[in-house]
Amino acid sequence: MVRPPVPGGGEHVVQTDEQGSGQKRSGQRSEKSESLEPLGLLACAIANRALRVTAGPPGRPPWTDGNVIFVDPDADARRQVETIVVQASLLAAGSLAPDVVRGLRRRPALSRRYLTLEGHRALAAIADLLPPSVRPLMDPDIAARADTPADSLALARSREKIADPPASFGAIRTRRLVDSIEPDQPGRSELPDTLRTPDDPLAEFEQGEAEADGSATDGFASPDGSGGSIGRLLGRLLSVVREIGGGPPAGAATPMRRARGPMPGRGTPLSIRTAVRAEDTPFARSRSRVYPEWDAHRRRYHADWCTVNEVDVPLVETEPAVASDRYGLRRPLARLGMGLDHHHRQTQGDDLDIDAAIEARLETLAGSAPDEAVYVDSLRRRRDLGVLVLLDISGSAGEPTTTGETVHEQQRAVAAALTAALHEIGDRVALYAFQSQGRSSVSVLPVKRFDGALDARAMQRLQSLVPGGYSRLGAAIRHGTVVLEERAGTPRRLLVVLSDGLAYDHGYEPDYGAADSRRALAEARHRGVGCLCLSIGASTETEALRRVFGSAAHATVPIPSQLGTTIGPLFRSAIHSADVRRRVA
Repeated sequence: MVRPPVPGGGEHVVQTDEQGSGQKRSGQRSEKSESLEPLGLLACAIANRALRVTAGPPGRPPWTDGNVIFVDPDADARRQVETIVVQASLLAAGSLAPDVVRGLRRRPALSRRYLTLEGHRALAAIADLLPPSVRPLMDPDIAARADTPADSLALARSREKIADPPASFGAIRTRRLVDSIEPDQPGRSELPDTLRTPDDPLAEFEQGEAEADGSATDGFASPDGSGGSIGRLLGRLLSVVREIGGGPPAGAATPMRRARGPMPGRGTPLSIRTAVRAEDTPFARSRSRVYPEWDAHRRRYHADWCTVNEVDVPLVETEPAVASDRYGLRRPLARLGMGLDHHHRQTQGDDLDIDAAIEARLETLAGSAPDEAVYVDSLRRRRDLGVLVLLDISGSAGEPTTTGETVHEQQRAVAAALTAALHEIGDRVALYAFQSQGRSSVSVLPVKRFDGALDARAMQRLQSLVPGGYSRLGAAIRHGTVVLEERAGTPRRLLVVLSDGLAYDHGYEPDYGAADSRRALAEARHRGVGCLCLSIGASTETEALRRVFGSAAHATVPIPSQLGTTIGPLFRSAIHSADVRRRVA
């Protein structure tokens, strides 16, 4: 893997006779960077996102650009750990969100005051995750002075006396941080203020995942030219015409889809049939909900934009099927989703079981051998996980795989096995499918509800699913999040999305759809719902999946039989992400 040059370090040329000594110093810098890489695991665990740790300029304050933490290579190991924990906790607590960091630009004194407040607040938010050697850094009194980054910024701007941050806190390099989180895009400065969202509810955790990927594309990246910078500029110029003529919003264009062959990277944009009216869909309307949609081009939400209908699955005569754990998923999932519960009459524990202790004393006075199980212990034996499996049954899932089966058949088999495994170990589990025909007709089909039985009828509904239509993935994710919150009935909730990652619909072209899907997943995680996205048997490229799923836990599994070796760590990562978010909230 080729690493980018490290600011202040990396490759350099020494134009003196001491060329060899210059190369030696560069080699030492590289060795120190490699020795710091294992600490990246600690940073990722605390920040709940992908981070890399490397060596910065010696003797300079540590800092982060949101993707890499630069530490002093000459500092001792304890100081380096403290630095990494502080910088990662700032990212986890939303302290380095773009809207906050912009207010610190060119104001170093304000940045230091803000870092003092937010450093202690961020450490307090993850106090139970801190290594023992780092806990003395946290000052509870300072941490209690602010509840949010905005509070800390307001307090830093006041006249109250605030000391400089400890050396282990490092520094905030606002310019590097903002450039990394939100790369400059041509024409963004001309965006009218009326189209901005000043009170963005996701600003505290939007760490650049939503739109930063757009900088890697050229001006005409999307099939219709609206995904790149030039397309966005044309969209703004034509927005007035759209509003007068009543046409579709930014992101709406001639319906396109990407036809893929068996080999990755062979996609070709093809025009398909005209839009189907919502009233022409074969599903009966029922239980409708309306959700917003994120417009990445205008950087705002379209309120009440997508209509999601929960509709019954049209049943067809199919071969009898039985829900079974055919891929060995039960064992790696059995130890996940366990909640602490108090168990009485234990041989050891944290508290005394009064009733058991009295009975033991009475038995002793009566001359009998007393029972030694007189304690109350907190054991992880209670299942407290609710899981909603969301199956993509759009038309692109009907494409064949290298094994001869279609993507839909493989993902349907994984959905059945995953639902069966979770049901057998006692978790609350539901299985829904989805497809769409425009923003006014996003159909969500319940195969098994949380309170429903996993019986032959449910399996018949699953076998009756037929791929078709499109995939308005963001709306389906938002609806799945709401279903989890309202019907799971568990303290911990997990959304598992089975999709080929092709987010596309009428007025929902690929770049636009990918940004909305990332946003929907970020919203779910912000609300304490863990998210796991799996692509089974699809030939979608890894980079394309990353643009759709963002920093949510996701993986590509070529064949379903390989899922058993990866499902445990993936579930654990997604559940941990939700647990950290709930503790921070």
